[in-house]
Amino acid sequence: MLWVERLTLSNFRNYTHVALEAGPEPQVLIGPNGAGKTNLLEAVSLLSPGQGMRRAAYPDLARATGDGGWAVAAHTHTHTGPIDIGTGLLAENAESERAGRIVRINGETAGAGSLADYIEVVWVTPAMDGLFSGPGSERRRFLDRLILCFDPGYRSVASRFERAMQQRNRLLADGVRDASRFEGLELLMAETGVAIAAARAEAVAALAAIMAERTARDPHSPFPPAGLALEGGLEADLERLPAVDVEDTYIERLRAGRERDRAAGRTLDGPHRTDLLVAHAPKAMPARLCSTGEQKALLIGLVLAHAELVTRRREAAPILLLDEVTAHLDAERRAALFAEILRLGAQAWMTGTDAEAFSWLAGKARFWRVEDGLLSALPIVPAHGAAAPSN
Repeated sequence: MLWVERLTLSNFRNYTHVALEAGPEPQVLIGPNGAGKTNLLEAVSLLSPGQGMRRAAYPDLARATGDGGWAVAAHTHTHTGPIDIGTGLLAENAESERAGRIVRINGETAGAGSLADYIEVVWVTPAMDGLFSGPGSERRRFLDRLILCFDPGYRSVASRFERAMQQRNRLLADGVRDASRFEGLELLMAETGVAIAAARAEAVAALAAIMAERTARDPHSPFPPAGLALEGGLEADLERLPAVDVEDTYIERLRAGRERDRAAGRTLDGPHRTDLLVAHAPKAMPARLCSTGEQKALLIGLVLAHAELVTRRREAAPILLLDEVTAHLDAERRAALFAEILRLGAQAWMTGTDAEAFSWLAGKARFWRVEDGLLSALPIVPAHGAAAPSN
């Protein structure tokens, strides 16, 4: 099982210093808006690769009245056993807009990408409520984040494509017309771009299969299955051609499109343009046209299906970060969500302003009160009136 046993924050967001001893069960953080609940979830998200669930610049994570540095440390239970993960920003690097964070695993310096070998973290935040109606870039990022949980090498492939594309765009902007300067970059873009498209197609198919199983198991689930499809040239080509032929076709399109791309100021063809199309499957309705509550249920259903997929492939459920997750969920959906979390055996970190919304979890989760950067154990009184055990 993947879980955080001890979490320590120093000069992070609104926390001067806080230490939390958790258990493998769900962790529920209760407190008013602005108390620092989401900051704790953000700290946990930084135990995985990337910029965390808010995608904030690292200098912005430091406490406003601190020296500009910050640190997050955790004793975690991972795929390889218990390890200590530390990450942070040195105060002397705080003025740099492109400052990178330091990562240490069991005291040894490591790259942030190596965190994918140890732990998976998946999140749902209020900012994602517009996922289905917002720009395609957000849906691509959502899907790519899901893929990383069971394919750590995917980040490297995506980064190689991005670097090659940026170099090609620079040649276009500089007015270079020497074909030999483009050929190597376009070959690399074809190899990595087709690999990205294939990984996305495989992930979408796997998620669809899991959602079909979930529907068969619980046809009346309040989290409806999503219809998923990829809209992109490479994905369409992969449906009818072998990957090697798709690479050749993409190289030819890049070669033929150089002047068009030069005029546009960017590369117009590739996996960076793909969109993830999501529909409410039972209603056969595009997700962007669904109600706010239906969109929230679809999003949670997708995340639960992904968690189940990761659990099967990695033999451990990912850590779930569910920020203000009870918003737009009625009592039935809340109970169904909590039951799914327990069934998966996931350590879920959840936030809310109303303890009563989490009363179903009394005796099954650990509850905390968060206020003004301070943390304390919280006894919960369930809806039926019986007192929950003190944590």
